[in-house]
Amino acid sequence: MKISQRLQQIDKMINQHYDHIWDCCCDHGLLGARLLKRETANTIHFVDVVDTLMLELEGKLQRFFPQSGVSNKRWQVHCMDVAHLPLEAEDSQESHLIIIAGVGGELVTDLVKALLARYPAKALEFILCPVHHNYLVRTELATLQLGLVNECLVEENKRFYEVLHLSTSSQEPISNTGKKMWDLTRDADRRYLSKTLDHYRNMSKSSQANFAKVAPIIEDYEKLNDL
Repeated sequence: MKISQRLQQIDKMINQHYDHIWDCCCDHGLLGARLLKRETANTIHFVDVVDTLMLELEGKLQRFFPQSGVSNKRWQVHCMDVAHLPLEAEDSQESHLIIIAGVGGELVTDLVKALLARYPAKALEFILCPVHHNYLVRTELATLQLGLVNECLVEENKRFYEVLHLSTSSQEPISNTGKKMWDLTRDADRRYLSKTLDHYRNMSKSSQANFAKVAPIIEDYEKLNDL
């Protein structure tokens, strides 16, 4: 089944093997299924809180990716809150990639914070694709023990999405507005920057409080024009 451009981009960004990949808020499991086909991890975990979706997904996985026994499972389905991923059940030396896509920026930051607080000693990687509030996500996560691995910009159905690959072992700072993802020789990048600036400039006009709040954000994005 064809997957969205956002999910295709996330798939492309996974170019190494992990012990565990957690496809969170996985919905119909399209990304996880592609990763399962590519054998990108010893175990692909499908995670969502909607039990009907998870039951349906488990049936499809049993049909197309049958497995026997309880050890060395290629996939597992979890109907649970992402903040409570059972990472403690896995070997402390195993590698984990946690994918959170398709939800708002505030929820993304809350989930990442919860997992880092729950497992402060674990080496973790995240691929994040919030549907909005990218500046908030970046500034919040830059204060944690996370660094940038990679990032990219995706345009799909006239909307733009930022995809961030972060790691607890990376020493590269997370930029408030993005660094690696920009190429302002491209029309799409210029349109996204213009759209983002227009959004914050309109916010700044609504009240004095909003002006004070977003003025530094506008300044940060305007600096990108000098790159």
